Amino acid sequence: MEEKILEILEEICDDPIVREDKDLDLYDEDLLDSLGFVEMLVTIESELGIVIAPSEVTREDANTANKIIKLVESRA
Repeated sequence: MEEKILEILEEICDDPIVREDKDLDLYDEDLLDSLGFVEMLVTIESELGIVIAPSEVTREDANTANKIIKLVESRA
């Protein structure tokens, strides 16, 4: 599942650095914004069948690849 999430993030952020530094703050580095975040959640739902509503997650809960991976795995 981690690999699939990294693939999704790499595609949305359009930068392979999300794989290299999984603790990089995606918002601070301008790799992810609110629209990209919603796109990521929709892609996770369609590809992995895991539903996470944007209102259930704060920016601080999902600002790095590692946090997003843990979040998705906790919902699986």
